[in-house]
Amino acid sequence: MPPQPPHSSRPPSPEAEKTAHVLWEAERSGTPCPPVRDRLPAGDVSAAYAVQRLNIERRLARGGRLVGRKIGLTSSAVQAQLGVDQPDFGALLADMAVPDGGTVPHGRLLQPKIEAEVALVLAAGLPHPDTTVVDVLRAVDFALPALEIVDSRIADWDIGLVDTVADNASSGLFVVGATPVPLTSVDLRAVTMTLSRDGEEVSHGTGADCLDGPLNAAVWLASTLARTGDPLCAGDVVLTGALGPMAVATPGSRFEAVIAGLGSVRVGFASASESASASESAFVSGGKAGQR
Repeated sequence: MPPQPPHSSRPPSPEAEKTAHVLWEAERSGTPCPPVRDRLPAGDVSAAYAVQRLNIERRLARGGRLVGRKIGLTSSAVQAQLGVDQPDFGALLADMAVPDGGTVPHGRLLQPKIEAEVALVLAAGLPHPDTTVVDVLRAVDFALPALEIVDSRIADWDIGLVDTVADNASSGLFVVGATPVPLTSVDLRAVTMTLSRDGEEVSHGTGADCLDGPLNAAVWLASTLARTGDPLCAGDVVLTGALGPMAVATPGSRFEAVIAGLGSVRVGFASASESASASESAFVSGGKAGQR
């Protein structure tokens, strides 16, 4: 069934609060939990978004900062698999950002995978529930190549629509490139993407593989959020959805995505030994600093 409107004026149900706690504890403990779809009314995507909102609000209350949104389920094949006819969305917080070329510490995520996307950075808000492509074109400041490092608090990625929505659309971390490109310089629907792991191609696709163009995905997101009363704002980062299949992020691997017309973006995943060495170096440096 298609998703219901994601937000409701009703307070979250006890089931939503309990489900949010289960997902929160899975992330805190580093131990994935069983699927949460049976904890909520069958197919109730509104309830799943209520769960997502509860945990985002908890992160904001602990000092987190909302910096944008991500769009998921932009592939028609994945939509068909989950029985839906539109994407979903999640929140991006500042502590989810990884620098271009940076390394994700071992154990930072539970079961990460990675996909290449187009990121849009807004110069103006998009407050209208009937947002058009022209509205998006006017609002976007620039585009960047991006990597979304997806993760799931659900064991073995055993997810349906309700699971992924409740779990902040299976968000983990994200990386954006450092060279802004104006939309006047690139046709986002026509771009080609190659994602490589340790120099070997693991995924490829085009802008058209993302909801027939990343701008269409942005229109959907802007309209959906405006209807909830929580519209996109100036400065927001929008990850518009995968341009090709995701790849498993293994410890010690490094990834690079090249998107024609936008450039490249890179990230690595530390092995257990690399993370241990980094922690030991930080400890030693801290000790020396304390002696001065």
